[in-house]
Amino acid sequence: MGRIAILQSAVADQIAAGEVVERPASVVKELVENALDAGATTIDVSVEQGGIALIRIADDGSGMDASDAVLALERHATSKITSAEQLVGVRSFGFRGEALPAIASVSELDIETASEDGVGTQVRAAAGVMIGTSAIARRRGTTVTVNRLFYNTPARQKFLRSARSEWRGIADTMQQIGALRRDVHFTVRHDGKLMLDLPAADSLRTRLGALWGHREIERFVSVDDVQGPVHVSGLAERPADVGNGTRRILLIINGRVVRDHGLIRAAEAAYRSTLPSGLRPSLVLQVHVPADSVDVNVHPAKSEVRLRDRWPVERAVEQAVRRALGVFDASAGIGWRTFTPGTVPDWRKDDHSLDPSALRAPASREGLFATSGSSESAIEVVERGDASAAPSAQWAPREAEPEEPIVVPPLLQLKRTYLLFERDEGVVLIDQHSAHERVLYEQFMGVLDRGEAPSQRLLFPLTLHLGPAEADAFEMNQASFTALGFEIEGFGGHTLLVNAVPMPHPRFDAERCLRETLAALTGDRSPSDAKRHERLAATFACKAAIKAGDALSPGEMRALFIALAETKLPAHDVHGRSTIVRLSWDELDRRFGRT
Repeated sequence: MGRIAILQSAVADQIAAGEVVERPASVVKELVENALDAGATTIDVSVEQGGIALIRIADDGSGMDASDAVLALERHATSKITSAEQLVGVRSFGFRGEALPAIASVSELDIETASEDGVGTQVRAAAGVMIGTSAIARRRGTTVTVNRLFYNTPARQKFLRSARSEWRGIADTMQQIGALRRDVHFTVRHDGKLMLDLPAADSLRTRLGALWGHREIERFVSVDDVQGPVHVSGLAERPADVGNGTRRILLIINGRVVRDHGLIRAAEAAYRSTLPSGLRPSLVLQVHVPADSVDVNVHPAKSEVRLRDRWPVERAVEQAVRRALGVFDASAGIGWRTFTPGTVPDWRKDDHSLDPSALRAPASREGLFATSGSSESAIEVVERGDASAAPSAQWAPREAEPEEPIVVPPLLQLKRTYLLFERDEGVVLIDQHSAHERVLYEQFMGVLDRGEAPSQRLLFPLTLHLGPAEADAFEMNQASFTALGFEIEGFGGHTLLVNAVPMPHPRFDAERCLRETLAALTGDRSPSDAKRHERLAATFACKAAIKAGDALSPGEMRALFIALAETKLPAHDVHGRSTIVRLSWDELDRRFGRT
């Protein structure tokens, strides 16, 4: 007698349930997605004991007639697709026809549905067996009730967590779905208590403000960028706020909440040189790609997708987040509101971009360094490429740049450490060391990529006597030092002879900078050239930059302002510290008791 046999349908259904129904939150997810596929605009979720005792999902969707209601409990019965070709670009959440029969196989299931107001249908099942059907009176829509989840599978029941933990899983699931479908009104009740009430919202920021709190959402800047066929939008946490609250990650690809560590790593790479080591930002990203370039049929719970060409998508995500971090709103703020509850701003038009075109014309007040109208007479307009305005630009040649001028406001140095200027919304402070560090870092990275830099020969060579660790650091980074403009040769043992040095700015102390850089690089064993370049550029920029306590002339303040305006990420230095801090007039008025 053969040993291979076809499994009984009840056993097969329970196996399928193990893939689709992991815990009560999985049931809620599948049933709410069914309601969304039915076109519901209002969905009410009620659970008891964390969903272990009861889950009820009521919607005002299209509903089903009697025959469809019965057929819906059969495996692989679906209204979403009819052929394999339709799997490409399928937009519905469900399409396999497995959720309802899988849930019915491990619970007591009751479905009440009607395609029109009036006569509807009730279908009852338990442990995968149909108990009966009957006609009922009800409004258009569907109500699905799941009782005693896993009551007939004690082994699965043992793996359930406490009611409190299972409720947290349901709450997280509903928050994700609520952020995804902002056009739907969701209500969620737990043990009879209203826990979540989300009216339809017109923007992601408004919906997340209702979910997380409006103060929490002020930590984020808007992301909106298009690279070829890839559109990336959403919210990215300001570097200055990273680590100050709960880390939140939400990734949506073509209208589905999914997990994709590769895309999240790409987004985090955009924070490179803006965060201290070990900190990871919160991100809410919506990625839209052509439907035929993504496969959604790769995971039982559809929580993962496969991208046909991953590299362009990861690159687009990193570029989009990096552009978002290069805006005025990405800088630290005190009392500076970016979101007003109860309003529905057009976030796409809220352009505080550091793109060169946003920094030029005095008529535009949206650029990073656009200033208050009250000081218009003192505003200086500098043509880009003016050597006297930004001497450091000569040291690091840039690519072709727009011809629009840069708007330079009146600048004041405070404590020989900060530059201050005025905007319509308040005053802005710039840390001169952090700002110069950011400028030099981006210049040095460009030089290392190009492999060339102007240098100045010394009349009398410098002799440096190094310890073993510093000598090892120099040997590891010798090619990069040469690219930066140093001409250094060995002079026996751990002694170096420096014949030429770079001159990124007139105050540059080459000997001190070289010694401090080598000391800081000791012990660095970065495996890749890219990592070593970033570490060297960051360290060299920190040591070469002007320091707190250095008095700057008006021309030097002006040059630093212009150079910072031209960087890609001006709001933070290479250590993750804030370069720019905004202080609103509202906050000042509050401190002086004027409000």
